[in-house]
Amino acid sequence: MRLTTLCYIAHEGSYLMLHRIRKAGDENHGKWIGVGGHLEEHESPREGMVREIREETGLEVRDLKLRGLISFVLPAWGDELTFLYTASSESRAVRDCPEGVLAWIPREEVLSLPLWEGDRVFLPLLTSRTDCFSLKLVYDMHDCLKEAILDGESLPLPSGS
Repeated sequence: MRLTTLCYIAHEGSYLMLHRIRKAGDENHGKWIGVGGHLEEHESPREGMVREIREETGLEVRDLKLRGLISFVLPAWGDELTFLYTASSESRAVRDCPEGVLAWIPREEVLSLPLWEGDRVFLPLLTSRTDCFSLKLVYDMHDCLKEAILDGESLPLPSGS
């Protein structure tokens, strides 16, 4: 199982989103996601998250908070455990990212972007909950979301799944 991090950085009502369009062979190609990546050997999730934010954006963030653990069951790509964080930034100035295009998107517009269907499950939780949640997202071989289990309870799937 791969170990990864993912962070949604907020600034004045917007999230910093990464449109993954530059990296060859990217399983996220064409999707908008937060910033993050794989943990390196001997790295804690928090250390990995801080490193990924710095590498991908150049930002120094504050209020970095673990918000959830997401188990992705991805038959086409391999299973993944993602440590989901939120943070805030005082600056909108970001560096060029080799993996895609960074953009500040108003929170109310994020769900209208091309996202993974599972992101439509957990993104609303970042505003409706303050605790750390556990979420399992099960996809089929064609990357279609088939099941979402939040804290042990099945959820209805977003429309389009």
